[in-house]
Amino acid sequence: QVQLSESGGGLVQPGGSLRLSCAASGRTPRRYYMGWFRPAPAEEREFVAAISWSDASTDGLDSVKGRFTISRDNAKNTVYLQMNSLRPEDAAVYCCVADRVVVPTSQPAYWGQGTQVTVSS
Repeated sequence: QVQLSESGGGLVQPGGSLRLSCAASGRTPRRYYMGWFRPAPAEEREFVAAISWSDASTDGLDSVKGRFTISRDNAKNTVYLQMNSLRPEDAAVYCCVADRVVVPTSQPAYWGQGTQVTVSS
């Protein structure tokens, strides 16, 4: 079993920044992807970004490209989401995910509980 634990959410003003972290523990798949999803009004969830084990590829929602950066530290089994220039529409519970592969259409096997991001003045 894999456990994912997120942190770093909070309240920020529009234009501000937050850095989310997610640490994986337990029996993680070998060379696994990690990523982030959030709820969306018109669908159950919305893919935000993902990163491969080797950092060779990343992917992200078009609306966050240029503002959000995903990275990982494999020695710490941790993925990060640096969020800059936050907008009110970015407010959501951000859930960390992990699986052998994570792409926008994925239904990842492992999910964290989520961390709340609120963007408001």
